[in-house]
Amino acid sequence: MYENQAPGVQNEAPAALSVSAAMQMAKQSLEAVTVRIVGEVSEVSVKAGYKAAYFTVKDQSAALPCMMWNNRYRSAGVQLAVGQLVEIAGRFTLYAAKGRMNFDVFSLNLAGEGDLRLKVANIAKKLQAEGLTDPARKRPIPAFPECIGLVTSPRSAAVHDVLRTLRRRFPVATVKLAGVPVEGANAPAGIIEGLRCVVAAGSQVVLVVRGGGSFEDLMPFNDEQLARAIAACPVPVVTGIGHEVDTSIADMVSDLRASTPTAAAEAVSPSTESLDSLFRSRSAAMQASVRRQVEGLATRVDAYASRTLFRDPQTLFAADAQMLDLSMERLNRALPATIERNAALVESARVRLLAEGPRLTQRSQHVLANGASRLNDLSPLATLARGYAVARTPKGEVIRSVGQAPVGSNVEVSVADGRLLCEVKETDGKTLVGPSER
Repeated sequence: MYENQAPGVQNEAPAALSVSAAMQMAKQSLEAVTVRIVGEVSEVSVKAGYKAAYFTVKDQSAALPCMMWNNRYRSAGVQLAVGQLVEIAGRFTLYAAKGRMNFDVFSLNLAGEGDLRLKVANIAKKLQAEGLTDPARKRPIPAFPECIGLVTSPRSAAVHDVLRTLRRRFPVATVKLAGVPVEGANAPAGIIEGLRCVVAAGSQVVLVVRGGGSFEDLMPFNDEQLARAIAACPVPVVTGIGHEVDTSIADMVSDLRASTPTAAAEAVSPSTESLDSLFRSRSAAMQASVRRQVEGLATRVDAYASRTLFRDPQTLFAADAQMLDLSMERLNRALPATIERNAALVESARVRLLAEGPRLTQRSQHVLANGASRLNDLSPLATLARGYAVARTPKGEVIRSVGQAPVGSNVEVSVADGRLLCEVKETDGKTLVGPSER
């Protein structure tokens, strides 16, 4: 080291240092200081094969070259880009071989808006990977919606712009307005509820709009849950958020992104000029179509009218009338002969039946007489006629034993010419029961 000496004082000069020693002394002094720095990225060099990421941060009056080893850079999860505002922590160091001072970065984070943009970018990548931003899933906007949902702040200029535009361009449409907050922590939940309400009210398309603002002001429209609600909405959603340069995640997942709230209103409403043009073209097309159909039908009618059938209607039935006459003539010839032949057959059959009838019934009559004789012999009535009687219990059971008719019981005795109602006075197996008088 060198020290200042007073004039006239003779001191021994210290030994001179080598360049390496001097750089080492400076390196040790610098590396003893650890600081946090906020600055804007002005240069970036991150290349394959490098062991570290190199970049420069600056402010209005100074610039600082930085290096960050690859393992630390990957762990930080930040993709460096020029213009980002970053917050870094580390220490100063010297690269002795080139005599250059660098800032050895230990940690790296986006600062302020940059951190928000990183979060938004990560959400956008996640939704994109799920296919929610895929153009193929976006639905067409109805050409003439009768009911339009509007989700925005009821006190903003955007709501007046949208209503004025819809009233001017498509006054027949009904607007269902859901007034919700569009700033602050509760805004995403309010917008989601507004979507649900206007859809439940019958909206065929929904506008989600707000006026311009800072990146932080528009953050509610970068909310992941809101983005998923827009993607899952059962009707098409058109967004008009901020200015033309502003793009939010809600814009990315919506079915149509308009640059402003007014543009969003124009996207869902046909202009009177386009309607007039459409009606004129459709009217002309309908007239031409009807004219062609009438001309075609007239030609077909003329062709039908020129046919012989319509000039002489009897031609239609001539062949059938002749066939009917021929059939009637054949029938008149055939009927008398057939009737005569069948009459002879009937008479012959009648004669045979008269001759064979007595012979056929004689045997049956004999069999029937024998059967009747046998039935008469076996009939209980014949037995009663010979002087026998049948005794029955009040239930109608035939009494075969004295045990079936105890003393004091009533019995019914059937004889040839009627019934006797008797009471049993005594039973001994031989004594007969006399009739009781009632």
